[in-house]
Amino acid sequence: MRKEFEMTQADLEAIFDAIKPVPYIIIGGYAPPSQQARANDAWQALGTRMGFDGMSVRPSVKGDRFFTAEALTPNV
Repeated sequence: MRKEFEMTQADLEAIFDAIKPVPYIIIGGYAPPSQQARANDAWQALGTRMGFDGMSVRPSVKGDRFFTAEALTPNV
């Protein structure tokens, strides 16, 4: 079920930090995670803490800290 969530300002800053480009040099053929991968990881971590599927997030018209996502159902 899709539900509206509100993250804290610190959570929003963590998402923004995750998507910042980072300079790197490829050594040994291994590149660091992409901006998209880092953003996905940040949303998944937030989803784990707040109880939603991090890959189902959609923006809300209420502002940057609000979004909708598929709520996780507790295992009974």
